[in-house]
Amino acid sequence: METAGLHRFFRHKHFSHDYHDTQSPYVVKEYSSSEVVEDDYQYKAEKRIQGVVRKKMVEKYIREESMIRGPKFVVRLRSHTVFENTPIKLFCTVEGYPTPVVKWYKDGIILDNTSGKYIVGEKAGSHTLEIFKCETQDTAQYTAVAGNIHGQASTQASIIVKRFKLEEETSVYAWLPYQIPILPKIQYTKINITFLETFGAVFATEGVSATLTCTMTISPNLANLQPEAQWFRDEHRLFDSKWVKMEQGQCVASLTLPHLYKEDEGLYTLRMVTKGGAAEHSNFVSVADGPPPVPGAPGAPMDIKIHDANRDYVIVSWKPPNTTTEGPIIGYFVDKCEVGTDNWVQCNDSPIKICKYPVPGLFEGHSYYFRVRAVNSHGISKASRMSQPIAALDPTEFEHLLAKKLGGKLDVVSYHDDLAAEGAVPEVPSGVRASEIDRTYVVLCWKPVAYHGKAPMWYYIEKSLSQSGVWQRVNTQVPVRSPRYAVFDLTEGKQYQFRVLAANMYGSSEASEPTKPIHTLELKGVPSAPGQVIATRETNTSVLIQWAPPKEPNNLIGYYIDTCVKGSKDWRSANHKPHKSTKFVVQGLTTGETYVFRVQAINELGLSDESQESSPLSVKAALTTPSAPYDIALLNCDGQSMVLNWKRPSHSGGAKVAEYYIDKRKIGTSVWKEVNIPPIKQRLHKVENLSAGSKYQFQIYGASLAGLGASSATSMVFSCEAWTIAEPGPAYDLTFCEIRDDSLVVEWKTPVYTGAGEITGYLIDYAIKGSDSWTTANETAVNHRFLKVVGMEVGDTYVFRVRAANSDGVGVASLASDPVTAKALPGVKEVSCSVDSDSGDIVLSFESCQMSEGSTFVWKKSYKEITDFSKGIMVKTVGSISKLIFKNPDKEDVGTFSVSVTNTDGVSGSYSISAEALEKMLAQSFDIRHPIIPLKTELAYKILERGRMRFWLQAENISSGVSYNFFANNKELSGADPNKMGHDVATGVIEFILDHFTEDSEGTFTVQIQDGRGKAQSSLVLIGDAFKAALAEADYQRREYIRVKEGPHFSEFLSINVGDDCSVSLVCKVANLTKESEFHWFKEDTEIVPNEKTDLSSGACKLPLAQFSNKSTGIYKASISDNRGKDLSQIDISGQVFADIINEISKLAGSTAAELSIHCTATGIQLQCHMKYYTSEMNISWLHTETKLSSSEKVVIGGTPSMAVMEIIEPVDKDKGVYSIQISDAEKTYTRTLDLSGDVYEKAYAEFQRLKAEAYAEKNRGKVVGGLPDVVTIMEKKTLSLTCTVCGDPKPQVTWLKNGQEVEPDDQYVVSLDSGKFASLTIKGVSLEDSGRYTMIVQNKYGGESIDIVVSVYKHGEKIPEAKPAPTPITIIAPKGPIEIPTSKMAVPTPAASAAAKSPIPPKGTKSPSPARSMKSPTPTKKK
Repeated sequence: METAGLHRFFRHKHFSHDYHDTQSPYVVKEYSSSEVVEDDYQYKAEKRIQGVVRKKMVEKYIREESMIRGPKFVVRLRSHTVFENTPIKLFCTVEGYPTPVVKWYKDGIILDNTSGKYIVGEKAGSHTLEIFKCETQDTAQYTAVAGNIHGQASTQASIIVKRFKLEEETSVYAWLPYQIPILPKIQYTKINITFLETFGAVFATEGVSATLTCTMTISPNLANLQPEAQWFRDEHRLFDSKWVKMEQGQCVASLTLPHLYKEDEGLYTLRMVTKGGAAEHSNFVSVADGPPPVPGAPGAPMDIKIHDANRDYVIVSWKPPNTTTEGPIIGYFVDKCEVGTDNWVQCNDSPIKICKYPVPGLFEGHSYYFRVRAVNSHGISKASRMSQPIAALDPTEFEHLLAKKLGGKLDVVSYHDDLAAEGAVPEVPSGVRASEIDRTYVVLCWKPVAYHGKAPMWYYIEKSLSQSGVWQRVNTQVPVRSPRYAVFDLTEGKQYQFRVLAANMYGSSEASEPTKPIHTLELKGVPSAPGQVIATRETNTSVLIQWAPPKEPNNLIGYYIDTCVKGSKDWRSANHKPHKSTKFVVQGLTTGETYVFRVQAINELGLSDESQESSPLSVKAALTTPSAPYDIALLNCDGQSMVLNWKRPSHSGGAKVAEYYIDKRKIGTSVWKEVNIPPIKQRLHKVENLSAGSKYQFQIYGASLAGLGASSATSMVFSCEAWTIAEPGPAYDLTFCEIRDDSLVVEWKTPVYTGAGEITGYLIDYAIKGSDSWTTANETAVNHRFLKVVGMEVGDTYVFRVRAANSDGVGVASLASDPVTAKALPGVKEVSCSVDSDSGDIVLSFESCQMSEGSTFVWKKSYKEITDFSKGIMVKTVGSISKLIFKNPDKEDVGTFSVSVTNTDGVSGSYSISAEALEKMLAQSFDIRHPIIPLKTELAYKILERGRMRFWLQAENISSGVSYNFFANNKELSGADPNKMGHDVATGVIEFILDHFTEDSEGTFTVQIQDGRGKAQSSLVLIGDAFKAALAEADYQRREYIRVKEGPHFSEFLSINVGDDCSVSLVCKVANLTKESEFHWFKEDTEIVPNEKTDLSSGACKLPLAQFSNKSTGIYKASISDNRGKDLSQIDISGQVFADIINEISKLAGSTAAELSIHCTATGIQLQCHMKYYTSEMNISWLHTETKLSSSEKVVIGGTPSMAVMEIIEPVDKDKGVYSIQISDAEKTYTRTLDLSGDVYEKAYAEFQRLKAEAYAEKNRGKVVGGLPDVVTIMEKKTLSLTCTVCGDPKPQVTWLKNGQEVEPDDQYVVSLDSGKFASLTIKGVSLEDSGRYTMIVQNKYGGESIDIVVSVYKHGEKIPEAKPAPTPITIIAPKGPIEIPTSKMAVPTPAASAAAKSPIPPKGTKSPSPARSMKSPTPTKKK
């Protein structure tokens, strides 16, 4: 009954909500029946007039879509009833152009959203009001009012907030006569929408098509409750049109742009609207300029708009294109085309510079399209997208319509003019003003005349320059019926006045009042450059750009953003349609690349200067905090601590999760406590200090550079009881690699708790995700921590677990792994193995199908990362290809090698090298690395003149980079003079000319050739009769040459002679000499002049090499010459030759070496071995018992040319023992030993202590540093001052003597010692008696010294006696008692380390056995 009554109530009463009354929030006005009838008539009259207007629009061929419209609510607010403390959100969607501004009201009062209680949101035309926690005082009527310049619209909804006890609630509508809610509670079906596939960013050019598609799931999917797909571009809703096609159905929504223009660029949003809310997805569509008609021509203008359409003119505006890569724009051409034709007509003869142009001369009632083309120095651009059709109509024509009531019904609709009386002249127009002012035109409007004549009426417009008083009629040709008119062809920057006259066939009215002076605009120029540009990271392919607006906007239209790779100067447009906001997301950038950005402002005159470039920014995803760790596992418990493990967060947020924090909570308490103050680096941690028998729960946080992430879910309850089971605990950290359609590889880590014995193997189980049926993958336990599981079903998702086993059985299983799907990544490739055809290296190669910033290749052997690269293994990575290279492959390289790529979706692969395959590859590698050079002929010889021997062979082919070496009996032959060595690339001949072929040349001659990696070797054996024949031929050729040439020559070439005394000499013999023959020695081409001139009478020449050592190495030459010619011989003392000489010296010195002797010094005990010759290059070793000694701070090894020395510094008891020296040659080792122990050691040690004490006393005794003369001559009555510096530790005492008697200080004799350092004797007024010998004694407990000074006094006027100083020796004073060395001052002189010295340094006082420069080197007796 109450409901029926309410329906009757509504049927007889009419309500309108009015929300300006503050007394009652809900006021209902009731109207009488007569008022209702009148209101209904007025409504029908308006509908009738609108019908007539629509009909006339069709008759006049008007076809256009309104581009300017008032607000309209597409989705209106809905009322809700909610309980206290619950949230509520109101939704509404409004359209209109320009974009309406929405304000919210509560019970007619504008809403205060600064308190934080109300949250107002807006996105792409959808507006929301949210109350997070409703209270009873929130019960009210809420209104959203949307408005723009074309009007307002509103929508209302009520919110009723109830308490939980409904009977206690009093409704605000209780004043109504019926006790039922006005707004019953409505239960909406909640529809959930999940996007499956979404559209990405689109980068296209003008002229092509693009389709944006989203697929989704709708739950529940009800046929009568399908969501509405709404598409938006830059927050403006789109509708089906010629340029936009939309489709929806079967959980798919798509939008097609059939012919892209730059107007289509922007952020596209799909909003799926349901009763319970909306789901949406957005992405950017970029539309670049298409190919220009002429190279270098600008892009097309865009956004053609029509303003102030009238019966004979319109005003066209547009936006300029971006000219980042083209030249500046000179101007624009505007074209028009009548609807229904294809005839485009250019409206302006010359280019206009601003982006606005009035087009006159249109025909009334006709509709037109417009387009614009840009011009620069290279040519004209493509035309812009044509405008929407616009009709040339009088906008006030239908204001004269009148609906006439006949008999209570509407019968006639006519113009006011048709009903007016005839014969009247129009009244004077009024309210003339300028609605729009530009540079060359003004749009006038005025109040229409209240016309009462039947004849047609029109207007005349007149203009006048201000203060000129001269009026000129503007529209003499075209009558104006509309109270609006555009006056063109005005002068820029001038002041005008205008007036209007109304006229009909009966005459014209008086002129209206003139307007106030109207100043036409002057060009202000383009905007100033935008301010600072700041780039910040957005995603791994986009960057957010923000900038400051220009200080002089000058009617700013928008901005163009340019981008450039750092350092390239190749600027590209980021947007091709002006962007209005000072923020822009630049899409389509390359991850990891570094960019700079700049911005230009735009107005109707063109583009501003570029802003300053932003700071370079590398494209990376913005960092976010990591997600929560999960799957906390207990790996061990000893009753006081627990070992925990967990899985890393699923999402790192763009930065490595490097730290973890653990909180614990004891069961029975609600307080969480931190386990660790410093962060944990690993995902394995031992939580200590727990209570035995208690139970705990844990939470874990992950942290990265972006901050602390969310906490994990609370772990299971873990009991702190010691594990005593015999079987192993669970394994952990199960990971997967090499995921393919039917197989994958599982890896894990060893259990922390091993049970009663060592782990002997592992069993791996798997199950379909969501199933409890586990299958064991391996029948036999594996003893390594990886397993390749095969037999998977493609596309199925599995979980795995691992059970460790020992001798006591199989332990508890690990936690189940993360789900893994048996499906290979698209494009994944396998590891390949090959032998490099150039280097012979064995190469494992892998190409990754995915790469991202920071991706690295990790190579493993047997699934353990390879970290040892010392055995010739190296990794080479270029782009997405990584190679594991075996530079020195061997049999140990058998096994499974795997590779994984970080920062990807699990890209990995492996390759197993078997022993058989490796053996084949090693053979192939050897063949590649050791190719053989084919030879045409083997090594042969030919004897040349002078007895020289030519060895040669011929190869099939050689390059200019060929290298070769010749050997005789395994000794390399030198190609230096007088020998020669060379090759001919054209013929492949390689030769060596041996200058001296002698009896010593018998043996095997070999040549080794290398050309690139190719090698060859050939040998020639010359022994026995073959050698004798060759030698005889060589001797014959040599003798014949000498006979013919008759010049001096070497009969025996240079050789080395080592004498019995170990002296080394160069010897040779010369022949065929004369008195003019000269002999010279050279070393490294520098002449050596011996102490005695070489005696050539015997023909034997000798050059001693004194003190032979490494310094003696080099190339020695000898020459003999006279006017008949010159002969040369040389020998290279280095390498094996030098080693042979040292070996011979070692043999002679070692066989004759004396026994070891002891020599003590102040620093230690020396062991000396006298021998014929010693040099550091000899193979000599010192040993203490069986331990080989080497030079150090404790042991100094060296020697002199006559002995080898080893000194033990500061000997101690452990230095006792048997010492030996070993002198080795190529065949034998000579050993000399000495037992340094017992009395021998005690005596030596006592001597060392004595010398050490003497050295210490010598160092610290009193000394005279300097300052005293030997003889002093002074005139009497003068003052004599004898001053010097003394030193000693402790400070010494100074005593002065005169003629052997101590000087007693008095007034004449003043003795002083300042600071224990400066000693002086001053004699005042010297007399002849003061002449004599003065002695200064400086002494402390360690001894001292005395020095004499002769003083000679002469009388005034006498000749100064000649001083004849005689060197007076310093007398050393011995210590007064035994020398005691303080323990804190044990430092004594330390011998210089001789390890770095090539030749040993003899001890102090030892004379060098080297002869003086004028002495001859000892020459061994000539052998007979």
